[in-house]
Amino acid sequence: MNPTPAQRLTGKDYKTLALAALGGALEFYDFIIFVFFATVIGELFFPADMPEWLRQLQTFGIFAAGYLARPLGGIIMAHFGDKVGRKKMFSLSILLMALPTLMMGALPTYQTIGIAAPLLMLLMRMLQGAAIGGEVPGAWVFVAEHVPYKRIGIACGTLTAGLTVGILLGSVVATLINTSLSPQAIHDGGWRIPFFLGGLFGLAAMYLRRWLHETPVFTEMQQRKALAETLPLKTVLANHKKSIVISMLLTWLLSACIVVVILMSPVWLQKQQGMAPALTLQANSIATIMLCFGCIIAGMAADRFGASRTLCAGSVLLALCSWQFYHLTALYPQQLFLLYGLVGLSVGVVGVVPFVMVRAFPPEVRFTGLSFSYNLSYAIFGGLTPICVSLLMNVSVMAPCWYVMALALAGLVTGIWLRRDISHAPGLPEAVKQA
Repeated sequence: MNPTPAQRLTGKDYKTLALAALGGALEFYDFIIFVFFATVIGELFFPADMPEWLRQLQTFGIFAAGYLARPLGGIIMAHFGDKVGRKKMFSLSILLMALPTLMMGALPTYQTIGIAAPLLMLLMRMLQGAAIGGEVPGAWVFVAEHVPYKRIGIACGTLTAGLTVGILLGSVVATLINTSLSPQAIHDGGWRIPFFLGGLFGLAAMYLRRWLHETPVFTEMQQRKALAETLPLKTVLANHKKSIVISMLLTWLLSACIVVVILMSPVWLQKQQGMAPALTLQANSIATIMLCFGCIIAGMAADRFGASRTLCAGSVLLALCSWQFYHLTALYPQQLFLLYGLVGLSVGVVGVVPFVMVRAFPPEVRFTGLSFSYNLSYAIFGGLTPICVSLLMNVSVMAPCWYVMALALAGLVTGIWLRRDISHAPGLPEAVKQA
């Protein structure tokens, strides 16, 4: 990706960003809607006499399976993305997401088919994971290769915010269902509605992406016959180890923050603080909106001040806001919306993550390098985080707080390390130094 003199986003750039973000939001909705109905899914897809803690653990285990399937799907789609084009894989990923989501809404429960019910749900989650494994890295690469070099931060931050809108859409749909239907009605079939909607959303997003064009960077490589000649993953593993490590550490920050603060906190508020589901989901919607703004702000800051400074400052803010949210919500429940909104804004520091990653790998293996690092880290940290936090909550109800503060510390250390490597490690790719 060569620097260009252009400093402003054009109308074509805005169109590409809008279509990519919209499609990503709809696909991300499909992937995370599961967690908003984890309680009722656990009741319907596991035996009624199972202990509550074990049911919750196994339900989040199915949720985690989607993350564990991400690396394989991401590597395969990234391989062809580096070989045959970004756009083709960008369109394929959304079809592979929409179909399993539709099927999840139609699955029979444990009472109907026994153990086959959770196994089928597990299979659908793994198919979703394979699809999202190619979607998110592909989206970041796609927009970064379309916009001017000096606007990669705002572009990636905006796209990350767009992906976050998918979480917001899931929260809004869950809120509407919880406020318009009784608990019994949701239990009897209302929980299926968001999955049917998600499948239809995904098919609509696939149609919208037909208006996108291949990235100029990939087109230029095709014309110069500069595409990767060997297996892209082999090149990444052999020549870009430091970029992989940095990308994986930053992905841990991104994945675990969103999983704990945005996805798991409504359940934590319901179980530990005794708050009504509708209230916690309303607060979650506010936090997700603030997260969108935070991602955009982080992207703009990365363009202006660099990734290291943005990451360090954002990590400190994340630690402060997380401590306030988890410790003060019980004391001042009337301040729930404010506290949740502030911690949601602070999680926006993750908007700097794709800015570093898309510039850490050369164009011929960029999709593969980003996808491998991101999905492997997400599978480990994003997938195991719900299980770890659930187990730690048997020791302390404040386990989510300590986990997020540990992430903030890791983000701060990574930011400092990144700055030191920029100054003292000539082995790092030039792209990372510029980031």
